[in-house]
Amino acid sequence: MPVFSVEHTTVYRYRRPVGFGVHRLLGRPRDTAEQRLLDWSLEVSPRLGEMHHELDPFGNIVTQFSVPSRARELRVVNRLRVAQTPSVPESRRLASYAASWPFAYDADDAPDLAPLCEPALEDGETSAERWIVDGWAREVLDGAATPTIALLSRMTRAIHEEFAYCPRVEEGTQPPSRTLALRSGTCRDFAVLMIEALRGLGFAVRFVTGYLFTPPGAHHHGGGATHAWLDVFLPGLGWVDLDPTNGIVGSRDLIRVASVRDWRQAVPLAGTWIGFPSDFESMTVTVRVEEEARQAAQSLA
Repeated sequence: MPVFSVEHTTVYRYRRPVGFGVHRLLGRPRDTAEQRLLDWSLEVSPRLGEMHHELDPFGNIVTQFSVPSRARELRVVNRLRVAQTPSVPESRRLASYAASWPFAYDADDAPDLAPLCEPALEDGETSAERWIVDGWAREVLDGAATPTIALLSRMTRAIHEEFAYCPRVEEGTQPPSRTLALRSGTCRDFAVLMIEALRGLGFAVRFVTGYLFTPPGAHHHGGGATHAWLDVFLPGLGWVDLDPTNGIVGSRDLIRVASVRDWRQAVPLAGTWIGFPSDFESMTVTVRVEEEARQAAQSLA
């Protein structure tokens, strides 16, 4: 059972002291079947005011906090430790009716999953561009009936092997059709492309935000910042992680913080400040993810 420690530091700098409004942090994970939160802390400078936690509509933990002092710099450090039991989806555990695509969710699950099955047009995207995404998804299929796990693995590998990872400083994502045209993008772009492709095939899919551990010798992309991937609901298995950026099927090396319907709902840190627009100078983000010694990890099992 690996134990990971994460330190996520965000620093805002201003030309003169400014005031701060309430900030919203999506940085404290929940316990899941595969991941247990061992420790979490929040450090705020110049100083932390009031803080409280609430659950959003998806069950994610949202931390609201205030900063009562004016300052030229605001530093927010999110620290956490998690113990993980990584999993790989096994076809034999799938419900028999979901072993091959296409399939329909049963009557008990379908109403709750329906919003996560609905494809969406990104800003500026047309219906014709949406059809391009659907067409690409069906190219990945191997015949009319395809083993479900094989289909998901094939699409995950296709993006990892055929698309170039290109970090981008700007916020947001590019439309899936543009990611297809460029054959390049960020982890957010790849996650959104695969989400929309799978929703077009009738799968219930969520956008996942968290962190990525890169083992020695591995060549993962997306470390050093928050990482994005997706999970898909499979009857008999529940929510299964898929990281198209790194070709990962299952939860290995992925540290989940939150899952949402739309990527816009997964902002790690947001808040307001009081001053003139020209006062803002810069923002820097650094993320460090480390695996603790195996001996220490085993003692927690």
